[in-house]
Amino acid sequence: MKTQHSQKHLSVQGLSVQLKRREVLREVSFDLDAGQFVGLIGPNGAGKSTLLKAVMGLLSRQGKIELKGAALEMLSPQERGRIISYLPQEREVNWPISVEELISLGRAPYHSPFSSNSQADLAAIEKAIAAMDLEHIRARSALELSGGERARALIARALAQETDLLLSDEPAAGLDPAHQIALMATFSKLARAGRTVLASLHELTLAGQWCDRLILLSEGCIIADGTPDEVLTKDNLANVYGVTAHVSRTGDGLAVFPTGLV
Repeated sequence: MKTQHSQKHLSVQGLSVQLKRREVLREVSFDLDAGQFVGLIGPNGAGKSTLLKAVMGLLSRQGKIELKGAALEMLSPQERGRIISYLPQEREVNWPISVEELISLGRAPYHSPFSSNSQADLAAIEKAIAAMDLEHIRARSALELSGGERARALIARALAQETDLLLSDEPAAGLDPAHQIALMATFSKLARAGRTVLASLHELTLAGQWCDRLILLSEGCIIADGTPDEVLTKDNLANVYGVTAHVSRTGDGLAVFPTGLV
């Protein structure tokens, strides 16, 4: 009998995507098991955002995608919403609703439209508010938030969805260091509880210190896939990012300091 942490939450096989006649992803394949915090890294234009959107079913694609053993196209939007949540790179909020109401939208897959929140909904919303340090602004209009506050509110909405698989596109962008660390700690805690997080990250030290596994993309292909020690090598950083770097192990994990151009 499989344990909770041996379940496969996502399987991607032979994923290829073309945008405006350009092949953005080519034959990308990987599996994500329960209990993993996986960092998706690579330079601008590597295909990270495209990969996340394709997994969400937002782009035309070739290849096979399965969520918890079910083909993506066989799941209804509500069924998908109970398995997978997504925080896009765009942080737009266009509705004059409170922060708490914005976060509560994450519970939509669990009930019919216009129905009231259940006790489980309310508990999930409160947990997300606390995780993202939003208690003091929960009643504020979402239109009045700073960029960092808006990012945290949208992350909280995804957390409130309480899915087994969370995809997040550059979630640390725009956050101050304290909230970046709090976010990484939250994602790590989700993984330890048996859920799966796939987050694209530009901050390589955050990736090296918090992620269990890294997938390095370059020009639409996976260049490396493994532990931070296996992926964040000087050769990979030189070949993919075009930089020389000092990589050192600290008590908190790997620290990466780019020092020059190749």
